[in-house]
Amino acid sequence: MMPPRRTYIARYLGMVPYESALRCQRALMRLRAEGTIPDVVLLLQPPHVYTVGRFKGAEDIIVPPEEIPVFHTERGGGITYHGPGQLVGYPILDLREKGLGVREYIWRLEEVIINLLRAFGLQGHRNGNYPGGVWVDSKKVCSIGIHVSHRITTHGFALNISNDLRFFEYIRPCGLRGQVMTSLSELLGHAVEIETVVENLLYSFSQVFMVRVRRQNCKQFGSIARLLSSPRI
Repeated sequence: MMPPRRTYIARYLGMVPYESALRCQRALMRLRAEGTIPDVVLLLQPPHVYTVGRFKGAEDIIVPPEEIPVFHTERGGGITYHGPGQLVGYPILDLREKGLGVREYIWRLEEVIINLLRAFGLQGHRNGNYPGGVWVDSKKVCSIGIHVSHRITTHGFALNISNDLRFFEYIRPCGLRGQVMTSLSELLGHAVEIETVVENLLYSFSQVFMVRVRRQNCKQFGSIARLLSSPRI
């Protein structure tokens, strides 16, 4: 008899400022470490922002637009761009509970995106020369950069769906030429709405991590529901 799948909470938050999303992640990480909440996956669109990894990335800034802020973060990876039309995922997971190491966790995140792309008729793959992301042919469609503290994950992946790819040309994303970045809309040849991708993404995540999604509020998850409905987020 198969053991029951663990449950995780997922929320698509729409457009969320980067600072608010970062604050929310840190709060959720503390709650997850305490065992107050189950695993969580936050999905959102960020306003225009450049983020730099913990150990590198500042050297890959070319000339970003002055009106777009640059944030230095604790995640791995180099500099990248986030913006409207991009689906960003922040899983807050307990790796020890799942028996996962960091490398296997990143592999699974990549697998989530590869499975998602397959649902749209695209063949995604990893690139051994540039770990931490998913490619279609010679173009990169998804970047991955994570942080792990006391076994709990934060940060995650950024999947280009319909975002303006020109903003990558002001930097060398993860040390690459900006022109190497692509999006789901560009690959398919027509506009794709983020909301049409969310369900496929959550299905793929559930399959790869062998968990069951739960999105309705209930007393058991009251603390996370209050946090996510806070006017500060």
